[in-house]
Amino acid sequence: MLIGKTRIFSVFRLAIELKLDIRDYYRLVERLDDMEINCFKSYDIRGVVGESVSEDVFYRIGRALVRVMAARNVVVGHDARASSPVLATAFANGVRDEGADILDIGLSGTEEIYFATSHFHAGAGAVITASHNPIEYNGMKFVGEGSAPLRVESEFLEIKALAENLEQFSPNSARGKIFDVSLESRSAYASKVLSFVDAENLKPLRLVINCGNGAAGPALREIKRQLKEKKSELAILEVFEEPDPSFPNGIPNPILPENHHFTSNVVLTENADFGVAFDGDFDRCFFFDRNGEFVPGEIMVGLLAAFFAAQGINEVIVHDPRLVFNTQKVCERYEASPIQSRTGHLFMKQVMRDHKAVYGGEISAHHYFRDFFYCDSGMIPWLVVADLLSKSNLDLTQFVTEQKSQFPSSGEKNFSIDDTAGLLRAIEGKYKGEALEIDKEDGLSVFFENWRFNLRGSNTEPLVRLNIETQGDLVLLEQKLTELTHHLENF
Repeated sequence: MLIGKTRIFSVFRLAIELKLDIRDYYRLVERLDDMEINCFKSYDIRGVVGESVSEDVFYRIGRALVRVMAARNVVVGHDARASSPVLATAFANGVRDEGADILDIGLSGTEEIYFATSHFHAGAGAVITASHNPIEYNGMKFVGEGSAPLRVESEFLEIKALAENLEQFSPNSARGKIFDVSLESRSAYASKVLSFVDAENLKPLRLVINCGNGAAGPALREIKRQLKEKKSELAILEVFEEPDPSFPNGIPNPILPENHHFTSNVVLTENADFGVAFDGDFDRCFFFDRNGEFVPGEIMVGLLAAFFAAQGINEVIVHDPRLVFNTQKVCERYEASPIQSRTGHLFMKQVMRDHKAVYGGEISAHHYFRDFFYCDSGMIPWLVVADLLSKSNLDLTQFVTEQKSQFPSSGEKNFSIDDTAGLLRAIEGKYKGEALEIDKEDGLSVFFENWRFNLRGSNTEPLVRLNIETQGDLVLLEQKLTELTHHLENF
């Protein structure tokens, strides 16, 4: 494949956006001949800009998406990364050259794409984002009509196959148009997320919200504006609220312990009721109690499951397989039905839809809502918690302490393992003799009388992830964590 002037200029533009020096630029050009579309992961697109991710690739994906989904219009948005506007334009050009219109919502979070796709009755939606990945990365997430997840084995892989065969594309006689719908979309989106709570009656709580210099700031400002219109006395103290592609405070990945202080310190100094931190595209939110302590993901899943299960009779709650004791106990208390899904937003959304579940949660801080098109949102959870604190005697700090005592967990431990399948076979062999139950739906889940563990390969990174939990036995937890860590490190 010859290196054309257009492709060299494309990489040159991206090199400028990423502030690469001239040596790095020439390295990118030298690698152009070897480029293939290998940025498709298990359920989204992600890779290093200039290697697996480029304007050419995103143009091809734009054309392929329209053809596979038979979309007449496509919603497009992008996060705050330096390369995102360029890649969004390339993707939009592909969509338009295939004859479909673009509904552009500009700088936005992933959930704003989910909302806008349904709000504008679009045939598909795509957001250019790499969320919490390192600065040199970028990617894309899709939804279909009605904000439905793409089917992995058909639509998602068909888009990949078609994008890899550019010769199949011919010029379309009627090029699609582009419409700026950003103002209408954001206003309607903010109204939608606020509809989950009684905004007029929220107590004058003090909240710290860390936007991480990502895409959350503008959306949060609109939510604050509408709260003010409703005479809400909620006090929101923002941290790193301005989008900044250089990420001066580091890539927003609040699940990492080394990033907790950005939020927890402000919670303490401002005497806040709780804190929230977002990742780059704010589809995940992480909580801190009034003592500045990080709240584990499974505890927030249990709290939100209880909130939504209590609103109806025989509701369905969907959870991932990593840590389940807390959520299953909540479902038992409220006579709800717990349903397990594979980890990952495509799988969670489909299971939610299949069972008409009111709520679904992953311990990685993805929270899904039936009344939000069965999609995940990072804004709805903190509003719901504020509503809970306003209407009940709930003490978030006390609740977290009690849940940690009832169901202590290891937290997710990551290991670099080359042979994931071999590791799972070896670990199953070590424990199957004493196990009460073994579940292989997503990695390896092994149940015992009063503890369990889940071991699975990451869908997005070259890692194996371990989670252990017990029925109120902290000593047993430490023993099993030491034991399994030894097995994994010596595999």
